[in-house]
Amino acid sequence: MNLTRCRVCDSTNLELTIDLGSQPWCNHFLKPEEVGKEPFYPLRVLYCHDCGTVQLDYTVTKEIMFGDHTYLSGVTKSLSEHFKSVAQEIDTRFFSDTKGKSVLDIGSNDGTQLKHFQALGYDVLGVESSKTTAKIANDAGVPTLNEFFNLDVVQGLNRKFHVINAAGVFFHLEELHSVTEAIREALENDGVFVVQFLYMKRIVDNLAFDQIYHEHLLYYNLQTIEVLLNRHGLSMFDAYLSPIHGGSIIGFVTHKGKQATSTRLQTLRQAEVEEKSNELSTYQEFARRIERMKQENIAYLETAKQQGKKIFGFGAPVKGNTMLNYFGVGTQYITYLVEKNELRRGLYSPGMHIPIVIEKELEELPDIYYVLAWNFKKEILVNNQHLVNQGVEFYFPVNPTEI
Repeated sequence: MNLTRCRVCDSTNLELTIDLGSQPWCNHFLKPEEVGKEPFYPLRVLYCHDCGTVQLDYTVTKEIMFGDHTYLSGVTKSLSEHFKSVAQEIDTRFFSDTKGKSVLDIGSNDGTQLKHFQALGYDVLGVESSKTTAKIANDAGVPTLNEFFNLDVVQGLNRKFHVINAAGVFFHLEELHSVTEAIREALENDGVFVVQFLYMKRIVDNLAFDQIYHEHLLYYNLQTIEVLLNRHGLSMFDAYLSPIHGGSIIGFVTHKGKQATSTRLQTLRQAEVEEKSNELSTYQEFARRIERMKQENIAYLETAKQQGKKIFGFGAPVKGNTMLNYFGVGTQYITYLVEKNELRRGLYSPGMHIPIVIEKELEELPDIYYVLAWNFKKEILVNNQHLVNQGVEFYFPVNPTEI
């Protein structure tokens, strides 16, 4: 499906800015019999001249992408710790004395975020579209509906929540306006909607183009997400930049007119203006930098190969497949992708067909780990200091700056 109208503001004034070619859906890790049979789709980014939102021009249907998948948020310690701190912050700031406090988590995955709210005495409900992950959450005692969240779901629930959380979900939404309207309807009068999203300004700063993939239909800065929220009677009143996933905004939203705007949100907004974060020229330059990065990485891998070095990929994150496919890097350079997540055992990366091996079953060490899960750089280096001491090189194709 090719896009003719902006997903946020309905403008038809759209311009192609980044073209990453034809790529497979990057969460479609392949069973051996599926290798070479996976479909490919255009991966192109458009810029809206009216509201500044950057977005994909092609939609792979949500049923294909989110009906069942192998991503588990509980696998990574630093992500769980981040979720814990978010829950504690929300409770301390807004609801510590509230009786019968409740939270709804949209795209609740395996229930990791909700477990931290349960520990604080909240009545919790998750809505998760992936069958496997919803079952994992329910089995762990986290009440979870296996549904695509939208206005119909909320009207069926017929209840309101003090906290609504959406972590890493808002850029996925095919039913964007139905979901945003549903949040407005399900949010208590004095409730807080916490929206956690990859910050496009940081993606550009870090040259983290691998965070562009088919599941991420939209790429928000503060200016652009606020256009969407305001359209539905919601307004952001506070936000901060978190290091999670290389740089995410944790935004606090409520009904329009309920809360004054914080100084730190005003400061973040001003930085976007000063650095031209929402202007076409910034994205055009980003596209040129991505092309230079491709040449540099292929040169690095080619040199290592000529020197006879053994290279493994560290992690098999979904975003890594954008990079591998755009660079054209497969088993000619990388022998395995080494992964902790047991659900990916024996699978192959889409497009480049690199076999995945579970870390604890690895029989040999590489000379170089090409780190695809770069967003957990600090955790990776701490956990693998013994390998660094043995001379294994950890190469970060994306090297995020500290926040």
